[in-house]
Amino acid sequence: MKKRCPTATLISKIMDSTYALRRQELVNSEPPVKDTIERWPALFTESQVMAEFCRLTSKNLKIEFFKELDKYTPRCLDIFKSKGGRAGQTLKAYLHQVAPGNTDVTAKRTAVLRGLLILLGDENKDFFMTCFDCDEPDLANTSIGILTVIPEGTPPLPDSLNLESSATALILEGTIVMDHLENLPAAFCQLFGLIYALNLKYPEQIKNTMDFIQRVLLSLGHKTLRPKIQSLKNLLCSE
Repeated sequence: MKKRCPTATLISKIMDSTYALRRQELVNSEPPVKDTIERWPALFTESQVMAEFCRLTSKNLKIEFFKELDKYTPRCLDIFKSKGGRAGQTLKAYLHQVAPGNTDVTAKRTAVLRGLLILLGDENKDFFMTCFDCDEPDLANTSIGILTVIPEGTPPLPDSLNLESSATALILEGTIVMDHLENLPAAFCQLFGLIYALNLKYPEQIKNTMDFIQRVLLSLGHKTLRPKIQSLKNLLCSE
């Protein structure tokens, strides 16, 4: 992994052969994320997050995640329109950035993923973070988050989806663990896979959203849903 261009096939072979050892270490010892980065650096690459999730669940995370997300997107956008209050104002602000007839799949996915936290009552103030590409953000107190880097001079609009970002990164335990991700939806998918791969508990501020992704989008775990998640699922499945 210290090479300029690591050999992907060799890394995959070694990661496959050390899977049992890695799971024993992560499940029994629950090491800090920084220690895991030193021990298993390949695990913090996009390809190995996907591979590790497949080793764990026999599912293709990327395909399943976006297939189900896209299936529910039209209904989610309709629900956004019906909401009132402060939450409704924020959701409608997201809708304004996804104009009717807009075929940009990334924009719609971004709006839905940002809106899911609001619909499920999760705190998103410190989860979706933004900084300019010339800044050094203070991440010391951030247990988990997605950092969107925007070009210097971009107007800091409230409730912006920041669709014209420079880069996207993942933060765990105050450390950027993956960066240069394609966009926010790709980062969200990687984050879910990484939490699964590292055997981390869902942080309280996004617990409902992660449970929704696990149990509704990916059909993993027991079928009994908490009331908020069941209510949203019922709304999504209604006409």
